[in-house]
Amino acid sequence: MRPELKDYKHLSSGKVRDIYEIDDATLLMVVSDRISAYDHALEPAIPDKGRVLTATTMFFFDAIDFPNHLAGPADDERIPAEVLGRAMVVKKLDMLPFECVARGYLTGSGLKEYQADGTVCGIALPGGLVEASRLPEPIFTPATKAEQGEHDENVSFDAVVAKLGTQRAEQLRQATLDIYSKAAAIAEERGIILADTKFEFGLDSDGTLVLADEVLTPDSSRYWPADTYEEGKVQPSFDKQYVRNWLTSEDSGWDVDADTTPPPLPDDVVAATRDRYVEAYERLSGKSF
Repeated sequence: MRPELKDYKHLSSGKVRDIYEIDDATLLMVVSDRISAYDHALEPAIPDKGRVLTATTMFFFDAIDFPNHLAGPADDERIPAEVLGRAMVVKKLDMLPFECVARGYLTGSGLKEYQADGTVCGIALPGGLVEASRLPEPIFTPATKAEQGEHDENVSFDAVVAKLGTQRAEQLRQATLDIYSKAAAIAEERGIILADTKFEFGLDSDGTLVLADEVLTPDSSRYWPADTYEEGKVQPSFDKQYVRNWLTSEDSGWDVDADTTPPPLPDDVVAATRDRYVEAYERLSGKSF
């Protein structure tokens, strides 16, 4: 008989996930249907989003050869029935304090910085790049982890070195770029461009670097359809950029830079976002949701 969620100690709630303690060595990571943008949790939730993100993460953990934090299968008997399909049993780790971002294309906050001074996180890039330009090679652009209501802050590689030391910083950069390259190749085979993505890493009890949290989901990655890709234009996407675009449109009436609560998402935006998440999973994995 499966345990109930209330049988576990609740440790924390983030913008989109909840963490419970199973025992001294393992945690239960529950992915909600909540969606966040601009460092705010939004309402209402996106139906099935937690299941899509979990299935996508499990697919990539299986497809990419790198130590990860899974401590049991998708149907692990320690997962309560009420969250089965959107929860993972994972190892406890000593988490490292950076979002490890890999960018293969220029867009978003990276484009803004490039337009201002020709760099992204202190990395000098060639002149003449525009929206959605493919970079000469993928770059590692770390960021600090934000608390609820705060913004992730892009930092230089030197800031990671200062915090973690040269050896660990180099290890993080190499792991981030290696995993991005493998995932981008998988996506490319399926007609999808992985423009950028972010990872989180931790250390296990042996000091091994371990890939943690969700990976390569539409929440943590920017996916574009390859067949409509055109440099110089904002690309249609399979990720939550659709939600961001609505929030910054006149239709929402919300000032992204103001310290106010975002408006509720309209039904059509919720439905379209769900469709994009499901399509991303199905195209990437080759499986039916």
